[in-house]
Amino acid sequence: MSFLEQVDFAKGGGLVPVIVQDHKTNEVLMMAYMNEGALKETLELKKACFYSRSRQKFWVKGETSGNFQEVKDIYFDCDNDTILLKVEQVGGAACHTGHRSCFYKQVIDNDNVREVGELVFDPKEVYGE
Repeated sequence: MSFLEQVDFAKGGGLVPVIVQDHKTNEVLMMAYMNEGALKETLELKKACFYSRSRQKFWVKGETSGNFQEVKDIYFDCDNDTILLKVEQVGGAACHTGHRSCFYKQVIDNDNVREVGELVFDPKEVYGE
């Protein structure tokens, strides 16, 4: 049975969560979702492709910003319903906010959060927001 046939998209209504890590440092860069089509494209292109739940559409990571994720390794969990991508983050930033990682906010206590992540680019310059 192929890898694609083993992934259980049914549990998540056609989507599986995908954790993305830097392949050298193991830094968690982001979490997104894939449908079967996005996974097929990821396997074919060797670039991370996802499905946006909010926009209800397929997207290639970096197609607007140039911050692509070149896939180095793919893993999946024991329940066959979560994927881990090990990537090379081209362009330095994984987050649409311009940060290296989407996980740049640290909880200090229940009332306080601080930004700890590296800001790589200004999103207004890249996306015109």
